[in-house]
Amino acid sequence: MDAKTLCLGALMHSEASGYEIRKLFEGGPFSAIYDVSFGSIYPALTVLLDREWATCCVAEQDGRPDKKVYSITPAGRAAFLDALATTPAPDKMRSEMLFILSFGDHLPRSVVLELVDRYIANYEDRLSAIDDRCNDSVLPPVRRFVHNFGITMYETALEYLRTHRAELLANELSTREHVHQLEEQVLTTGGRQ
Repeated sequence: MDAKTLCLGALMHSEASGYEIRKLFEGGPFSAIYDVSFGSIYPALTVLLDREWATCCVAEQDGRPDKKVYSITPAGRAAFLDALATTPAPDKMRSEMLFILSFGDHLPRSVVLELVDRYIANYEDRLSAIDDRCNDSVLPPVRRFVHNFGITMYETALEYLRTHRAELLANELSTREHVHQLEEQVLTTGGRQ
């Protein structure tokens, strides 16, 4: 989904500045679902204004610079709803932690365990933030579904991490022996079987 559509979605909630839109994706209701870079928000808002999908007014602030506040127009609402009618791309799992762990056999076990422990702490923090931000009893049914789906994803990941963390300790020796055997095979056969 492109930044224009994400900005329109934020404006469907309420009028907002570019900074406020970013906060919706950084620590707000969209943070567990999607990410949009700060550098892509303002160019997207410029396009929305050019297409008359949004309007902008300047709001004065005491002791701070004025801010631009964007609102969605009826044409912007129609464009957003059209964008929602398209088939979404498949979800992509992007995780630096999982990439690093895929090479964990080459790292000291203490580093691997520390990484898993940090990941557990991060997921606990994210789950707590989702719970703190929202009273799901007041959400419309579809938003409650999304909210609870996010909670379930984090709870399931936490359960897996906590349950299988011990396997990393138990399998340390056999894994190192296996990696050593694979490395020797590559050196002696040039990678041919």
